[in-house]
Amino acid sequence: MLEWKPIGGGPRPVPDHVTTPSVWAAVSVAALALVTALNFLDQHGDPALDLAVLSLAAALVSTGARLAAAPGTALLCWIALNGFAIPPMGRLTWTASHDSGRLACLLAAAVTGTAIARLLHARAAYRRVTRP
Repeated sequence: MLEWKPIGGGPRPVPDHVTTPSVWAAVSVAALALVTALNFLDQHGDPALDLAVLSLAAALVSTGARLAAAPGTALLCWIALNGFAIPPMGRLTWTASHDSGRLACLLAAAVTGTAIARLLHARAAYRRVTRP
């Protein structure tokens, strides 16, 4: 007996991921734009505000990404934060006590954004598949 099966023609239960280079390009542009805007608005004020805004941006951009893109996303946000929001401007520096915490915060935000999006997509796919 011959059984016909469709080959990839129907809707996917879970959306495809955005490619990692696309995520990194988007987060690079977003991070530099946000740091520039925050520097313009608060005149190189509190770096904690910049870190919070960049963490939110990392989480939002990571919603369509693979989990493997999270370290690069965090690193690109940290480069924008360290290079343009924390004095001395235009130079990357490393202060282990501060920068390791900032990098960990950005990584946690990227991983959280990816994980929440994957869980929501999986839940929606489960509901589509098990609908009576």
